[in-house]
Amino acid sequence: MKDKLNKLAYRILGMKQGEELKATEAYSYSIAGFGQNLVCGLIGSSYLVYYFTNGLLINPVVVGFIMLFTRLFDAFNDPIMGSIVDRTRTRWGKCRPYLLWTPIPIAILTACIFLPLPPHVTSTAIIATAIYVLWSIIYTIVDVPYWGLATQMTANTHTRGSILTVARLFCTVGSGLISLVIPSLLGSWLGNMQDANGRIIVGYEEQAAQVLRQRFIWVAVVIAALSIVPFFLGFKNTKERFYTNDKPKSLGHNLKLLIKNKPLLIIICSGVLGAAKMMTIYSGIYFCEYALGNVNFFGMHGIGLHTVVTLSVVPGGLIATVLTPLCTRKFGKKATFIVSNLVGGVVLILVWIIGYDAPWKLIIALFGLIISGVPQGFGNIISYAMIGDTVDYLDLHYRERAEGICFAMQTFMNKVGMALGAAVSAFGLSWAKINPDDMATVTTQGLNTLWAVTVLLAGVSMVLTTIPMFFYKFTEKEQRKAIEEIEARKLREATPAETNA
Repeated sequence: MKDKLNKLAYRILGMKQGEELKATEAYSYSIAGFGQNLVCGLIGSSYLVYYFTNGLLINPVVVGFIMLFTRLFDAFNDPIMGSIVDRTRTRWGKCRPYLLWTPIPIAILTACIFLPLPPHVTSTAIIATAIYVLWSIIYTIVDVPYWGLATQMTANTHTRGSILTVARLFCTVGSGLISLVIPSLLGSWLGNMQDANGRIIVGYEEQAAQVLRQRFIWVAVVIAALSIVPFFLGFKNTKERFYTNDKPKSLGHNLKLLIKNKPLLIIICSGVLGAAKMMTIYSGIYFCEYALGNVNFFGMHGIGLHTVVTLSVVPGGLIATVLTPLCTRKFGKKATFIVSNLVGGVVLILVWIIGYDAPWKLIIALFGLIISGVPQGFGNIISYAMIGDTVDYLDLHYRERAEGICFAMQTFMNKVGMALGAAVSAFGLSWAKINPDDMATVTTQGLNTLWAVTVLLAGVSMVLTTIPMFFYKFTEKEQRKAIEEIEARKLREATPAETNA
């Protein structure tokens, strides 16, 4: 039985038994991603924004600026952290140690972000911002090396892609679990304070905020505690095979390498243009609460429907995750990325045009969201795999790998997306002239504005993200040639003693 399970594990990964890289190592790496996305799913998505606006009752415009500047500050910390990773020298390697050092601090700060601070007080916004900034810094310390670790484990682009495929699947499960639980909890917490349209009854806004403050903290404590062990398993069961003791380079040197890495710069441009792809998730929580209160879907309505919105992208994402190795082998990473995002973007734009003011329109919207999950599933894996290839590009042309600074750009793109998504979702309330303190401010015109913020922006962003990729030239064929030339160069430069050995 154990042998059969072992063979199945290798088959899923597209690996052969006997390889230096073991299946248990790849799965331990993926489990660490599950733990990471438990906390990221709680704080990096829309729930922290919702807690700030509807729990702490911080002005939505203020929350928008908090999210925008904090996450952009955090994003620009990633190159610094990438350089620190490239300079790290320990007996465990340069990426793995951070999976050992940071889980407990992250867990503590995750719980602290949801402290039940008093509402309507300026100091509350200041304290919440300070804790959030500190959390972001600590999270960056583990996020950058975690994704860089994949390139340290293997140089085979297809094996690396398979590992990242499974890792992203585990990450999706982690964040999906949060998306399943939180809206359901919110619906049950606020149920007796909602009117027939699923909105908080006028006059009950303060009571609803108090309930959020009292209960969110305990959810955060549980999720934070559950995230610790997966990190430690990722540290314990992985190995860095491309770790070297070369003299570490300065941040300035690594930034110069970043500028020289032309394929990576193209990927970064694509990522920035695609930063709003997740608006359906970020702004969707407000649209569900204020626009879909009278829609009943298997007992869910109002804010509870955010579970449906969030999980609607999962089927497409899972399909894409499973098909990624096949599609990238047959069509290439570049073509798979471009075609899937163009299709997803056009579908979302059509969904926005059709609207939401009839049951059949909402059904079409749901199918549109499912389809939009496909490019997101492909993109989550392909971008990491392509960045891993650009590490080999640097090695070929400049004899340096610099995994840290390269994968810092992936986390940089992710955080730019989170910054834009969280900020625009909060600004969207202001544009729609909706005040969580006063449910009487909800109007049809405001809901139409939220619909555009939620759907149209996501569709346009998907289309825009494909433009730079038309100029991407470092394909799988070029990457294989690069690896061959690197290995040949090592043989040529080996000393006689090393050659004889």
